[in-house]
Order: sequence, then structure tokens, then C-alpha cells
Amino acid sequence: MSTATPKPRAKWAAVGHSVPKLDAYTKVTGAAVYVDDIPAAGMLHGRTVRSTIARGRICSVTLDPAFDWSAVTVVDWRDIPGENVVALIESDQPLLAHDDVRHQDEAIVLLAHEDPEYLLEAMKHVRIEYEPLEPVLTIEDSLARKDVLYGSDNVFKTIHIERGNTAAGLASADVVVEATYRFGHQEHLYIENNGMIAVRTRDGGLHVRGSLQCPHYVHKALCRAFALPGDKVRVAQTVTGGGFGGKEEYPSMIAGHAALLAWKSGRPVRLMYDRLEDIAATTKRHPGVIHIRAGVQRDGTLVALESDIVLDGGAYATLSAVVLSRGAIHAGGPYRWPHARIHARVVATNTPPNGAFRGFGAPQTQFALECHIDRLAAELGMDPVDLRRRNALIIGDITPTGQTLHESVSAHEVLERTLEASRFHARRKEFTKANAKAEAAERAGRSSPGGRRLRRGIGCALVYHGAGFTGSGEVRLASKAAMELTEDGWPRILAGTTEIGQGTITVFAQVAAEALGLAPARVQVAEPDTARVPDSGPTVASRTLMIVGALVGECARDMRAALEGLTGKPVANEAAFRRAAKRWLQERGPLRVEAKYRKPEFIQWNEDTYQGDAYGVFSYAALVTEVEVDLDTAETRVLDVTTAQDIGKAIHPVLAAGQIEGGVLQGLGWALLEEVRWKDGRVWNAQLTNYIIPTSADAPPIHTILVENPTSLGPFGAKGVGEMPMDVPAPAVVAAIAHATGVRMTEIPVTPERLRSALRADGNTRTGR
Repeated sequence: MSTATPKPRAKWAAVGHSVPKLDAYTKVTGAAVYVDDIPAAGMLHGRTVRSTIARGRICSVTLDPAFDWSAVTVVDWRDIPGENVVALIESDQPLLAHDDVRHQDEAIVLLAHEDPEYLLEAMKHVRIEYEPLEPVLTIEDSLARKDVLYGSDNVFKTIHIERGNTAAGLASADVVVEATYRFGHQEHLYIENNGMIAVRTRDGGLHVRGSLQCPHYVHKALCRAFALPGDKVRVAQTVTGGGFGGKEEYPSMIAGHAALLAWKSGRPVRLMYDRLEDIAATTKRHPGVIHIRAGVQRDGTLVALESDIVLDGGAYATLSAVVLSRGAIHAGGPYRWPHARIHARVVATNTPPNGAFRGFGAPQTQFALECHIDRLAAELGMDPVDLRRRNALIIGDITPTGQTLHESVSAHEVLERTLEASRFHARRKEFTKANAKAEAAERAGRSSPGGRRLRRGIGCALVYHGAGFTGSGEVRLASKAAMELTEDGWPRILAGTTEIGQGTITVFAQVAAEALGLAPARVQVAEPDTARVPDSGPTVASRTLMIVGALVGECARDMRAALEGLTGKPVANEAAFRRAAKRWLQERGPLRVEAKYRKPEFIQWNEDTYQGDAYGVFSYAALVTEVEVDLDTAETRVLDVTTAQDIGKAIHPVLAAGQIEGGVLQGLGWALLEEVRWKDGRVWNAQLTNYIIPTSADAPPIHTILVENPTSLGPFGAKGVGEMPMDVPAPAVVAAIAHATGVRMTEIPVTPERLRSALRADGNTRTGR
């Protein structure tokens, strides 16, 4: 992997430098303590008994009288002290099903015992009888109201965005192209499975620790399920082995289960999922169908976009409404559309609920839009790059929500830098010529070396991604961060934002250190613990650095100002900080400062009309990929990836590049390999032998270019980086396959089976264009 990074500005001592990652040593030496490593006296192990049908009524739950239950803690819905609900946007999902089952693997009964092997045996002796009902398993059946699962029409949420007059725009266009695009579920596959430890405290409260992204989400859910005041519930994050959104809302479920077992047994309970249960029962990326009609003039000017988006939310609402929101807002991509109509819905089915996943709806809608841009270019006989150049956003342009872009707009820069670094046009000509030569040889009866019929192609994609919560979301969150002096006079950051492998601890320390004149290693970052840190909002939505990092920087400046106010002297280096900190502690005692999010005045958003400033700023990315397709096996191999991504400012270039490379590889998996297979509403490939993800052997060279076009909203100009890399690989891969084979795929993942069918339907050994 190669990375082109800007040189750090000389005036910054900590920011812009790839300092040693502050939590790296404990992780690489094995000293880091994950939830499954934590010892506790008298610990019980927990397990979950789940439904075996996709839809039906629970007739009875009985315990086999021949089995010894004397040392087993058994919990069902009747043991819930408060409300039987997983508190989130809506209150539709129960902690434990009691009357109805709405999906396979829904939790019904919880068990705990000292011996995990005995517990597995006990699960076999729980008898559940059902009255099965016909499940609704597809988007098509849900829209057709095969049966009504939610409301009157099975639609969890509808969002409509309109600009201009789309009907008139389409009528005036020289060319109108329409197509339908499909995409499937994607499993998060974090390296550490979901797990929680719960303890019932002596004062009648709860202390829960576990692998999670959003401790305050879990805190609120537990307060409601146990009817406890906030000061009786404590939630802390343990070292967490990845999340990708899969540990945003789901930990409220597993934490509630562990806490119920601890509450009833009076003993600590550890509830750890194995990989099969984690894949089968937890949330996935929303699958869906998008139909696009788009009009363009002969010169390549985009005129009108009509996009109909339907996502599958699964059995319960979870975060589907906000996933749909981000997806709909990004459905126009980084392009000017004088006329746009975006109609988006998310529907209920009897499959396990879908939820947060890196990109949060934007990868799905931009996959479809980027594929359609290539289709428009082909219809016009135009270079797909030229079509993007002609229409890519610039400062002053207006998005479909009516947002005028004021700053940090880099669509053209990331595109040009990617094209130049990848030698896109030269490589495209090389591949076209080589493919034609290979086809001619095969037609003449001359076999290729090795007897394989191989074709190569190259594709390009361009995306953008809003940083932070949508619209008024950040105002509702009212995020806070704080900083305090430790007893020995060092700064300690207090934030509810979590480290899940992306580098939060290190970049927060860098932002604070820059303001305080310290080395980053001198800045401590407290464990996210609801009893100690303020609610900084969830660790999601590419907001950690831009939103919470800005609050950390404000706290650091306020602490420095307080110390300088005491001493009357500048605090510009470590020695000065130490002297001032010790004096403060001696003369005034503890020092704690806090900052709260304040909405920039220019951001205006109407939640009812979906018009206004959807995000304070967008990040931009372009990607070029080269692929090789075997026409006989229909296998696609990614040979090379080049990507330029504007993230405002790289606080830590190596960590930023790592985020991009990891996101790109995850996006390549979604494009080519990762397919959740279903049977009667149940995941049947819930293991790594047949749910295939890219390995290091599959990873191509990834050449990453960090573009820095700073925003006024983030610390030192930083924008979001975590999600955008997921948005851009899939459409570039589809474009490259089209160049190699002449076949334009409309569904991902492009598995060999799917591509073989398309090649046969095309009649083909074509070389692409």
C-alpha cells in the first residue's frame, strides 16, 4: 500500500504528524483487556434461546422437567422490571419476544449457568411451540402488502426530496436513461464478536461493560428496560475489536439481556456471542432496490434525476429511518441536478432487523447513481470521466435539498488527482487494445497463454459524504466533551466517543496536545464510562473528529486560558504547563472545563420538507480500479486501486490512510464477494467458511492520496474520513467489469454465478468499450 500525504505545516507540532498510536502497545503485546478477558468472581455465562421460525405466535414456552434446572437462571419477558423494549427511535422491538415472533433468531428466553457446556445442553431442553404464520421475506412482497407487518402499508419511513420540475426536466432532455439496481445485505464481520458483562450493584443499580460504540445509547436503553434513574445505571466500554456500525444500536439488546440475567441471579454475567450467533442474529447493511430515470443533454449536461429508493429494514425499525435519510440525501451524488425528485422508503419484512453500517445508506444510493452515470455516458458515446468533469459540484452549486455549497468542495480535485496517479486514460487504451487482440486470437483458434480467456478493465467513480449528523441531528444530540487535570497535573480528555480501532484516542490527544503545547503522549483519554464522561453523542456518522474533536480542542484552549489566567504567563510548552498545572492544583484544587456543541449560524434545515443544509460540509473521494475477468469461470480479480480522498486535514496521516484502505477493501468485498444467503428467513451461511470476505491475499495494491481542503467546522480543518471510503469502490468495480467484458452489471455482489449469467445472456466474449 502506498500513501501520498501532505507535509505537516511547520507551525503544528502534534497535528499532521503520524505519532505512535497511543493504544498500539497494549494491543500488539496482548496486554489489552477485551470483554472476554475480564475476570469476575462468581461469574455466570449467559446464552440466548432464539426463535426457529420467521413469523408466528408463541403458544407456549416450557422447561423440560427431566432436566436439572436448579442451578440455571432462566429469564423471559416477565422478568423485565421496566418496559419490554429496546429503546431507540421507535419502541417497536422487544428485549424478549412474548406473544409474537417477527423474525428467525429472535430472542425469547435467556439462560445463565457457571458451566458454559452445561448451558449449551440446557438450551436443548427449552421447548417452544409456535403457531406459524406466512412470513413476508422480500421487498416486493412487503410493498405488495402480502401481509401487513407495520402500520397500514409496511413502510417504516418515507422521505421525499424535490428540486425544480423533474417531469419538465426529463421532457426537455435529449436522452433519458432508466435502469434498476440491486444490492444485498452485508455482514459487519468485526474481529471481536458482541459481548457484555453485567453486574447488579449493591445499591440496586446496574454496571455494564462491553464491546460497543455508543455507551450513552446503552445507558438510556437500560434505564428504560429496568425502570431505573440514570444515576443507578453505569455503562462502560471495554477495549473493542471493531464495530463498523454493528456495535451502534445492537449492544443495547445484548446489554439488556446480560443485565436481566445478572438482575435475576444476583451474580455477574458474561454474555458472549460466538461467530455463528453474531452473524445470524445481529443487524446487517440494508439491502434494497433503486430505480433511476435520468435525463441529459447531448453535450453531457445533466438535466433531471428521478430516483425511487426502497430499502429492506427487516422486522423492526431500529435505525432504518436515519439510514434512509442519509441515503436519500446522497442519492444525487456530487453532481449538479437542476431538477431532482428523490422518493425513498424503507419497508418491514420478517428478516432480522437491519441497522447501522459504515456509510449508513450512502454506499447504496451512490452505487446506483454512479453506475447510472456510466450508463448515461455510454448512451451518449461519451467518456465517463468527461461526463463527471462537466457536472461535478463546485463552490456555489446547489444540492437536491437546496443546500448551497460554501466551502471545501473538492470533487474536481479528487477526480483529477486520481486520474493522474492511476494513468486512467492510458491504461484504458492499453486494456482495450489488449482485450481486442486476445479476442481476435481466440476467434482465430489461438489459445491464450495458460489457456485462460482473460480480459482486463478499468473503472472510475466519484462520491461525496456528509460529515456529522443529518440536518438538525447535531442540535438534538447537544454533544459535550470535557477535560480535567489529573492529580499529577496532566490533562485528561473526558468524552463519550469510543475507540473502535479507528484512532480516536490518538487523534484526540493530538488535537489537545497542539493547543496545550504538549506531546500527545502526555494527554490522557478517559475510558468512555457514563459515570465519568459527558454524552458526546454516538461514535458514528464521520463525526468523531470533526464534531467531538472540535469540542476537545475547545476544552484544551479553555484549560490553557485558565492556567494562563492564573499565572499571567504563556503556557506554550511542557515545562510551562507543568508549572501552571501544579500551581492550580495547589491553590485552587481540581480543574475541569467543558464544551458543548453550538450550531453554526449558517446551517438551516427543515425536517418536514427535507430542504436546507443537510450537512455542514461534505468530504469527497474518487477511485480508479483495475480488474481482470476470467471469461470461463467469471471470476473477477482486482489488480490495483488508486484513490484520492479529501478529508479536510489529516490529523494523523497514517491512521487516515489506514481508514481509507480498510474502507476500500470492505467496499471491494461488498462489490464482489460478500453475499448473505437466506433460507426461510434465516441466514444459512452464518460462518466464515461460506460468508466470504476479502483476505490479505485478495487485497490489491491500494494507492491512497490524502487531499486537504480544510473546513472551518473541524479542528485544524478536519472533516470526516471513516465512512466515505466505503462509498466509492463498488461502482468503480462494476465500471471496470463493463470495460473488460461489455456487460453492465446492475446488481452486487458481482459473484461469478451472477456474472456468468450476465455473460451468457449477452452472448459474449466481447472486449468492452
